[in-house]
Amino acid sequence: MTLSPQAQEALEVFTQAAGWEQRARLLMQWGERLEPLADEQKVEANRVHGCESVVWLVAERQGERWHFKAASDARMIRGLLALLLVRVEGLESQALRELDLNAWFEQLGLGRQLSPSRSNGLNAVLKRMGELA
Repeated sequence: MTLSPQAQEALEVFTQAAGWEQRARLLMQWGERLEPLADEQKVEANRVHGCESVVWLVAERQGERWHFKAASDARMIRGLLALLLVRVEGLESQALRELDLNAWFEQLGLGRQLSPSRSNGLNAVLKRMGELA
């Protein structure tokens, strides 16, 4: 599967990071890149259930491809969401449904640091993306 330029950049940056502390700092920085959601988008209908943190997800279809925006109240989750979003940006519905989230975070060197609750939350976000698509 081909990666978008942003996903390729994320992969290069995270695989070059020396250890968890550097990756954690990178996660925070990537979280700051998230496109902000408007207050009217932070509504119950856009909330992803299955996450311990509050996560909102908004989907927009552009032709056959999908564009997502997400927000969270938790800094670490914002970083993980940013990495998820760069991976799914511009995918078609079928590719979105076939995405192996765990493999992506393993490639980034973040697999071991994903607690079961974070992993479940991210999978809930991906599942919601699939439902919207």
